[in-house]
This record gives sequence, C-alpha cells and structure tokens, in this order.
Amino acid sequence: MDLLSSYNLIIEASVIIILSFWFNGISKKTNIPSVLMLIVLGIILQYVLKYFVPETLDFSGGLELLGIVGLIMIVLEAALELELKREKLVPILKSMAIALIGLVGSAWVAALILFQFIPEMSMQSAWLYATPLSILSSAIIIPSVSGLSEAKKEFHIYESTFSDIMGIMMFYYLIGGLNPAEDAGAAGFAGNLILTIVIGLVASYAIILIFQQIKSQAKLFLLIAVLLLLYAIGKKFHLSSLIIILIFGLVIANVKLFFPGKMAVFLENEKLNQIYHELHIITLETAFVVRTFFFVVFGLSIAITSLFSFNVALISLLIVVSIYAIRFLILKVFVGKDILPQLFVAPRGLITVLLFYAIPTEAQVENFESGILLFVIIATSLVMTWAMIKDKKKMSTLLDEIDEEYKERNEAEDILREKKESDLIEKNESNSEPTEEPEGT
Repeated sequence: MDLLSSYNLIIEASVIIILSFWFNGISKKTNIPSVLMLIVLGIILQYVLKYFVPETLDFSGGLELLGIVGLIMIVLEAALELELKREKLVPILKSMAIALIGLVGSAWVAALILFQFIPEMSMQSAWLYATPLSILSSAIIIPSVSGLSEAKKEFHIYESTFSDIMGIMMFYYLIGGLNPAEDAGAAGFAGNLILTIVIGLVASYAIILIFQQIKSQAKLFLLIAVLLLLYAIGKKFHLSSLIIILIFGLVIANVKLFFPGKMAVFLENEKLNQIYHELHIITLETAFVVRTFFFVVFGLSIAITSLFSFNVALISLLIVVSIYAIRFLILKVFVGKDILPQLFVAPRGLITVLLFYAIPTEAQVENFESGILLFVIIATSLVMTWAMIKDKKKMSTLLDEIDEEYKERNEAEDILREKKESDLIEKNESNSEPTEEPEGT
C-alpha cells in the first residue's frame, strides 16, 4: 500500500485537518490543548508509517518551513488582536517586563541545569539549548485563555507575544556570539533592532497606502506573500524580521493611532476595515492549518523512546520546576496576590521546536536528548490544562454561589412583597367596613 501517493496524501491531509478541528472542539470543552492531541496523533502516525514504509523519512525540512510560516501567522494573528490605547500602556509595559525577566531568568537556570547534567555541553551551547525551552508558546496560550477575564486574557496575549519575539531575538543574538568575527555586540544588536523597527514602520505605511488602492478582490494572499517576502529578506540581512510582522499587524489594527490628524485623509476607512477583517479571518485559518501540520510532523519526527530515560526525566523535571518557581517570584512582584491561573499558564510549543532545529551545527551536542524537548512541552501543557480546568470549576462554583445568592434575595423580596400586599389588603378591608351610627340619633 503506497501511503505517499498523491491521492493518499490528499486523503491523509484532509483527515488530519478534520481531526484537528475536532480536537479544537474537545479542547474548548476539556481545556486540554489541541497541540497535545496533535503531537499524540503524530506519534501514532509515526508507528503506522514504520509498518507501511520501512525506510526512515526525513521531516526536518518540512518542519522548519511549517514552523516559520506558522510563526509569522501566529504573531500576525496576535498583533491584529492588540489595541494600543493610552489606558493600556501600563498593562503592555508590565507584560513586556514579565516576559523579558521570565525569559532571561528561565534560560539562565535551564542553561545551568543542562551544563551540569549533560556531558560535553559548554555554557555557550547550554544557553542556546535553554533559550527555546524558556519561550512561552503563543500558539497554545492564545486559543486557551479565551475563557478568562478580559484583563487576564489581554495579559496572556501581550506576554506570550512579547516572549515569542524577544526569545527569537535573544536566540539569534546568542548565535551571533558563536562567530566572534561577525558578532557586533550589544551596540550592533541595538542598531539592528532600531533599523528593523524603522523598516517595519515604512513597509507598513507603504503596504496600507498601496493595498487600499488595489481594486481586485483576490489581494489578501498577495498581502501575505509580501509579508513572507519581507520576513525572508529581513532574515537574509540578519534583521529581527518578526518585528516587521508585529509592527504591520499593530499598524493595521490601530490605523487611527498611526494616521493621526491630517494624515487620516490618506485612508479609505471602508476598504481598510474590509482588509483588516478579511486578513484577520485568513490569518486565523492559515495559522490553524499550519499549526495542525507542524505539530503532527513534530510527533512524526520525535524519538519517543528518549522519554523513558531517567536522565531525560530528571533534567526535564528540574527545568519545569525552575520555570514555575521563577514565574511565581516574578508574578508576585509585578502582579501581587491574584496570580492564578496565570502562574501555571506557561506552556512551551511551536517556537521551542522551531528554534531547537535552528541550532547551528557547531553548537549542537550529540548527548542532548530531544526527549527533553517533548517532556517539557507535554509537562507545561498538562500543568496549564490542570490550572485552566481548576479555574473553570472555581468560576462555575462562584457563579453558582452568585445565582444562589440572587435566588435567596429574590425569594426574600417575594415574601416581603406578598406581606406588604397582604397588609395593604387588610388595611383596605378595614377602611371599607361601614361605621355604626350611635343609638338615639
């Protein structure tokens, strides 16, 4: 049976998308991330493929391509959701600070653990391996926090988006340090960042002004193609390309802020609103499809046997514990007492895998088990699932208590109203009784 023939591939891809849609429905009801179900599906397919296709298939190229496109779509999707208002400046800055401190703190502790427990691991390589393990997964977080309060949901969207972007920048900054001849240092990194922001703003203004003039209906995939082109060219010039995508999303989602006063005359609001809403839908759908195949292919490529290694379990558990310990301290300082379920919403996912496969050959360590990656992803996702289910039950209990309180209050009001009506009837009856005339009149 040729599983890799054209028609079979179409059938298999279609079934995977249908299953992914079903997994999303299960995820909403149970709070189990659909990502975990997709990875498990990939692992099952791995053994099915081994039975029908004896030779080992290399999915690394496809995984990298899916990861890059998925990353762009997820960041764009998140940026389109972000409203930049004066009253949101403090939450944005707070989320950015938490994301940055959490990223650097988690990476530092994870690097120490990897350096200590894995032979031949240099501290420089340890930092490179630790960075992907320290980045929050917006691909998992954003769909999972829809049931939280508006403030908490907003916090998680900001934090996970900033963690993605700053984590990628930190990773490629560390890669630059592998080659001292090409390493521009902190000043060069800052210059690169400023240049990327300027290019992002210029490109965003140009795209908006040009695309609102295009009359063809089929222009949204052209827009996505332009964004992918900008990202790839930016990477070729060693820019932080993801910032270009983020800036474009922010500009088109907040056009009134970026086109103030007399600049608003250049906008055609009706066309821009149409582009924004259609782009939002296409980005959402594309991110769903790409994320689906990315995690299935990851499940296909992972070595499941490495999970049963004691060393893998020990290292992974130490990293997971350090993630929540550092997060607890940061949230206590920046947020205060109300840190649930935010404390446990710290899953690792798409970017963790993508950057792991982007580690340069000269920094790779043969003794590093990929099972650590899978273990940390599964463990942090399960912890988040437990926290979200617990929070959902807590909210249900709280709502039940409120309903009971309203019910008791309504019953008391009904009793009081009935008593008043009864007293009023008795008073009216007593007033309507005829008074007896005195005798002798």
